[in-house]
Amino acid sequence: MRLYGGQVAVIAEEILRTLTRSGDLEIAPENMPEVELDIQSVLREYIRMDRDLTERAKDSIAKHGDGSVGREKRKLAKDKGFSVGEDAIGYIIDQLIETFFHSQFVDEVFSADNDLRKKINLILRRHMSMDDELDREVRDKIKNLEEGSQAWEVEYERVLSNLKRAKKLE
Repeated sequence: MRLYGGQVAVIAEEILRTLTRSGDLEIAPENMPEVELDIQSVLREYIRMDRDLTERAKDSIAKHGDGSVGREKRKLAKDKGFSVGEDAIGYIIDQLIETFFHSQFVDEVFSADNDLRKKINLILRRHMSMDDELDREVRDKIKNLEEGSQAWEVEYERVLSNLKRAKKLE
């Protein structure tokens, strides 16, 4: 599961629309753009921290020469109180709920945290599962190549990059 920068505006708009229409949040109409920007800032900060941890993990592996980037990234994330992988959604939801309670632009939060979590979780899971969909599309386009070959690897990365660009994910 991965959050792409190109999805941030769409996700923020959908979260805001869902929570306001269902009466979970009360927001004055003139403050809606500000709350949407608050949501976007939480999502963008998550992406920034995730990239930073990935780079730091790569640097650590290069310096020490052992271990995997994923394992090192999880270790660094734990040290910072940050979540990656499957735990990312819960972390992002916690940050969003905290933002709703502290934002001067949200007039009232009417729903319990668990209700907010369920609704936001569905939205984030749908958007963050884009990797699986992209993988299926790429594999459909390069099925004439033998998987695992060098040509397959190169073509996979090329087609994946093109699809991400076409879908404005990065």
